Amino acid sequence: MTQRPAQRPAQFRPREPRVSVIVPTRNEARNLEVVLPAVAAVRPAVHEVLVVDGNSVDGTVETAARVLPDVRIVMQTRKGKGNAMACGFAAATGDVLVMFDADGSADPQEIPRFVQALVDGADFAKGSRFVRGGGSDDITALRKTGNYGLNGVANRLFGTRYTDLCYGYNAFWADILPLLDLPGVDEPPNQDGTMLWGDGFEIETVLNCRVAVAGLSISEVPSMERERMFGQTNLRTFADGTRVLRTLAAERRRANRVTGTTVPVAGTVDEMASPVQPGPVDAPTLPAAAPVPPVLPEEAAAGRTRQPAPGPRPHRQAADDGAARNDSVGVRYAWGEEAS
Repeated sequence: MTQRPAQRPAQFRPREPRVSVIVPTRNEARNLEVVLPAVAAVRPAVHEVLVVDGNSVDGTVETAARVLPDVRIVMQTRKGKGNAMACGFAAATGDVLVMFDADGSADPQEIPRFVQALVDGADFAKGSRFVRGGGSDDITALRKTGNYGLNGVANRLFGTRYTDLCYGYNAFWADILPLLDLPGVDEPPNQDGTMLWGDGFEIETVLNCRVAVAGLSISEVPSMERERMFGQTNLRTFADGTRVLRTLAAERRRANRVTGTTVPVAGTVDEMASPVQPGPVDAPTLPAAAPVPPVLPEEAAAGRTRQPAPGPRPHRQAADDGAARNDSVGVRYAWGEEAS
């Protein structure tokens, strides 16, 4: 796996970063005929597009090379979306890494929004369908309700103010990769056939948890989700929702081990139960974060948590002058947006 330098202070990051777009695929040939030319048409132009393939049998790799001759093809080393993403991250050479689905649901013209949020001081730019300017043509009422509840659990456990936990359109500075501690791409698969933790669809929740635990500056970017163009979705509402809950519980336990303490909780129980906050939310100042006792998996699955004990924990955000400052844990919103 490519060794990257430690996270750079915000003032040393480029104002015009090279952007690598990571596109995981498995049998997405028809979609790539539309998606890849659209990504290539983004201005300012992206530095590189990496298609990370998981043994497609429909000509995905050949189609990618045909419609975008300078595309970089990467073959994933194990199975699962998380492994595909990790392989793409390891192979990318850009300053900024963009996670981009191949099914046509993401709008390539939003890529500059994500990049600008990072240039403006964020470490991690998180797409959201539920802030003003965002939306979805694809999400069902049931999935939206489930996402709302999962947001509340995640925000309570990790002291965040996410509005859209289960969305995979994200971008971040490549220099934070070591802090994410993803499975090495050269690690062998489990002998029993199960996936390594982080190799599956839990990757998006894993990343959201780990950037919060690392105290990184997070900006939410409004994003419009379209319907999949061709093929069938792999989403399974109840199974995937249960998997996200298990991921939140597992990542909470990991956070306790990594930090040697408990992770923070910002705000009150009532505030964190609602992931979408009304009123202006650009660079919000949240109440002081406080550590809480560890949460058992069954408590997380039921959305229950224990009351916090006093004691603030600082959070790193990028100041207006590019230097680091300590603030309460929070999520900033790009482009001066408000929660809808």
